[in-house]
Amino acid sequence: MAPVAMMSTVPATDASTRPGCGGALTPAVLVHTIKRTDAIDEQQTEAYKKLEVLLTYSRQILTENDLGGYTIPAKGLYPYQWNWDSALVAMGWATFDEARAWEEMTKLFSAQWDDGMVSHIVFHKPSTTYFPGPEIWGSVEKPRKSTGITQPPVAAITVHKLYEQAVNKELALTKVRELFPKLLAWHRWFKTARDPENTGLVATLHPWESGMDNSPAWDEPLRNVPVDDIPPYVRADLTHVNSSMRPSQAEYDRFLTLVYRFRAVDYDCKQLYYLSPFRVTDLCTNSVLYRANLSLRWLAEMLGELDVVPEIDEWLEGFRVAFSSLYDPAVKMFKSKDQLTGKLLNASTSAGFLPLFARIATPSQAQELAATLEQWLSCVKYGIPSNDPNSADFEPLRYWRGPIWAIVNWMITDGLLAYGYDALAQRVESDTYELLGSGICEYYDPTDGKPAGGGSFSWTAAMCLAWLGKCATSA
Repeated sequence: MAPVAMMSTVPATDASTRPGCGGALTPAVLVHTIKRTDAIDEQQTEAYKKLEVLLTYSRQILTENDLGGYTIPAKGLYPYQWNWDSALVAMGWATFDEARAWEEMTKLFSAQWDDGMVSHIVFHKPSTTYFPGPEIWGSVEKPRKSTGITQPPVAAITVHKLYEQAVNKELALTKVRELFPKLLAWHRWFKTARDPENTGLVATLHPWESGMDNSPAWDEPLRNVPVDDIPPYVRADLTHVNSSMRPSQAEYDRFLTLVYRFRAVDYDCKQLYYLSPFRVTDLCTNSVLYRANLSLRWLAEMLGELDVVPEIDEWLEGFRVAFSSLYDPAVKMFKSKDQLTGKLLNASTSAGFLPLFARIATPSQAQELAATLEQWLSCVKYGIPSNDPNSADFEPLRYWRGPIWAIVNWMITDGLLAYGYDALAQRVESDTYELLGSGICEYYDPTDGKPAGGGSFSWTAAMCLAWLGKCATSA
């Protein structure tokens, strides 16, 4: 199969002028230069023009991927509404259409389950370009309207940001009041359904729930998932993207085994926790949930919903007590854990830096994480790879086994800035800006910057608008 044809791109940056090779005028550099000189020279003007082309293209992508109140990640490859994609995409919409950003969130929660769960995919409209679709999660006779698993709960973080940055505060307050009880119900679901033993950390029961489907972190626990006699299937993803960039067939067999087992008990969360042969403490989910709980607490206080604050504080304290068990001082990195064996998983992945985003790493841990990240960056042309570039299972083009993802770069950069590692954050931001200049795509090869996966990708466009664009316009 030929490599995936990338969709239209924007003017690329000259690699010879990237930071470390002469100093490219990226958003962060522009801001610092303007603050220092109070003047914009010809080179800066040209850089701003390039940035505006990128921002215009990003707005176009969101508009073209809008299917009426929700945004698909990419045409063909991902034709439905994905949970954490939409929460991140709403941040991009908010930079030029606040009402549309709120609509994205409202549409996502319109499919919330009675028990509080928000599914990882919502099947608003039929499509033949994705597998497994609603007839697999349900049946041909009675297809489901959404999947029976969830994803990292970014939504509360998004609602917090949308409210704080809103120009139309009246609309924002109305939407926050509508969404707050739904957010609270989802967070309560995580506590009851995914931490029934009150460990302080929540469980992930399917690799798709992590958002990092084929991460090397899941290699060990997936090997312990026996492949059942599942119905034959044809993968639709391989008609859109080269198989070398996607999860393996062995992984898909196990992904589907889990789906069919979960379906057999009608996704009863009281049973799934105990019956799933895959149960891990995922760093991404737990880091995002801790940060989301901080946002939920802020929203509760802002709305005067003070009666729920002690409950949220109890969740936060549980995280703080338990999170240190995920730190491996031998490699200066946080790691996910196999809950069924009680052991930390061997792989070091980009999720290991997300406790910085959560604000749950200690100062000494943050210092060691920064040193680890610098070592990673010394091994690749662009950062941040999704897998340790020194590891034997590093694959620079295979989905979550090596490629760079703009949304992870944003989260880690946000965390680096919070802990005072501004120069390192600027390096990651500069790399991301240059990568996006070659195309707004799903992910990128850290060894040469090649765009890969789906083209005209929504959450990458959203990061361009909400992160990189704001860095420059804030000047």
